[in-house]
Amino acid sequence: MFEVREKPDLVERAMLVGFCFDKSDEPETQKLLIELEELVDTLEIGVVGMELVRIRDKNKRFICGTGKADELVELARARDCDCIVIDNELSPMQQRNWESLADLTIIDREEVILDIFAKRARTKEARLQVDLARMQYALPRMARMWGHLDREGGGGSGGGGGAARGMGEQQIEIDRRLARKRISSLKSQLEDVRKQRATQRKERQKADAATAAIVGYTNAGKSTLLNKISGADVMEADMLFATLDPTTRRIELEDGQVLLLSDTVGFVRNLPHRLVESFKATLEEAILADFLIHVLDATSNEVFEHYETTRKVLGELGADEKRSLVVLNKIDRVEDEGLLADLRARFPDALEASAVTGEGLVEVVAKFAEFLSDRVVRLNFRIPQARGDISGLIHREGKVISTDYEGNDVLLTAVVPKDLAGRVAEFQI
Repeated sequence: MFEVREKPDLVERAMLVGFCFDKSDEPETQKLLIELEELVDTLEIGVVGMELVRIRDKNKRFICGTGKADELVELARARDCDCIVIDNELSPMQQRNWESLADLTIIDREEVILDIFAKRARTKEARLQVDLARMQYALPRMARMWGHLDREGGGGSGGGGGAARGMGEQQIEIDRRLARKRISSLKSQLEDVRKQRATQRKERQKADAATAAIVGYTNAGKSTLLNKISGADVMEADMLFATLDPTTRRIELEDGQVLLLSDTVGFVRNLPHRLVESFKATLEEAILADFLIHVLDATSNEVFEHYETTRKVLGELGADEKRSLVVLNKIDRVEDEGLLADLRARFPDALEASAVTGEGLVEVVAKFAEFLSDRVVRLNFRIPQARGDISGLIHREGKVISTDYEGNDVLLTAVVPKDLAGRVAEFQI
């Protein structure tokens, strides 16, 4: 695994390759290649060509046959590439075989995504999660890093014969031992993170605040939506995976309820499973939320595939059955009326909004309150003026709609949480 930031001259020109095994899969493979181009561009690597290759049977050495592999390597060399990016998952052995054949850097979609995550991680928690995924990816590939030592040293000295171990083999064993130790340390640190988050959630539960998680495909506008609704200042950008670090903001709904809104990392097709596992500490915000806000980019021709991808990842987390509000975002930029009609037909209960202009967000926030309406009741109270503690409690924990006075009593109409209603039942009228 390379670091583009640390070695900017290592990889500059890439050819992308996507393999499919059935003619009917070609359109989807082409879409994935276009998305891969965006991912590679995020790493500031120039893409000089894309090749969609249909093969009948998967080859253990290269995925494709040796002849096709030779052809692709020659094509990459003719284009003066220093890297081939393969959209399919490569086994460690296949990656080594490709690099031996091509003498070029060979990476797959998973490694591209891992490197993007490494660039985007800002907090200690995000870095821990990315480091774990990267170490788990690199561990079985360490022979790729040190094989040249064996080639240079010949595998041993004259008297050692076949029993002698090469320098590369010795270095691999050392590195694997260090990597396993590092992986164990990262898992331990992430367990501490999960415990800290559990403690934070307990504090929120004590405050009886509802929670919602904003989920969706990368670059759908989740952070922009959170910023506009909450007035927060969360990093937002027109780029893939701009947000890796979970952000929670507090808003007050029109009925007085407090809602804690959490942003989450964006999803992408073929998101590496090890990343989903590593980011579980972050994605628990979605698992444990009272409901989800599923943001879709209404301008994207791939919006339906993006929806299904997000649902699939939520399924891996056990959160796919959770109540969800679909928001068709970027509605101000929709030009394809046919696509908009299809979206309305597919998601009849979705709300249309623009996180940039604010269009439709009043309705979105009102829907939050509707989703949580079973948590509160609207009541009338008669409270002696001497019981300012009760009036203060209702003002603090509920939403006072009106206040009046009659004799020595305060008359309140308020929306209050159901548990508070029980505590002040003697003052209800």
